[in-house]
Amino acid sequence: MTTYLVASYTITDPEGYAAYPAAVGPTLLAYGGELIVGDFQSHVLEGTPHPVTIIVRFPSKAAALDWYKSSEYMAIVNLRTDHSEGTAVLVDEWVIPT
Repeated sequence: MTTYLVASYTITDPEGYAAYPAAVGPTLLAYGGELIVGDFQSHVLEGTPHPVTIIVRFPSKAAALDWYKSSEYMAIVNLRTDHSEGTAVLVDEWVIPT
């Protein structure tokens, strides 16, 4: 079942964060990840979410977890976590029952 990584965060140190977008791409591809949303100025309709919204599609939750725990990602995750504040969750695709 398809799983999505949904990240919502505020960049607190743009200079420190700058290397992250280019570095993360190859790590996603290696695990079947596909960036489908990347918005750094999300349009808020309700609540107080962070301005950055990222959605990555993975072929399965196992693939997403393998990517997240991989040595390749662990080597660069600090470029995001040290220079931003927010959340990241994995959610399964939901298919409307027929």
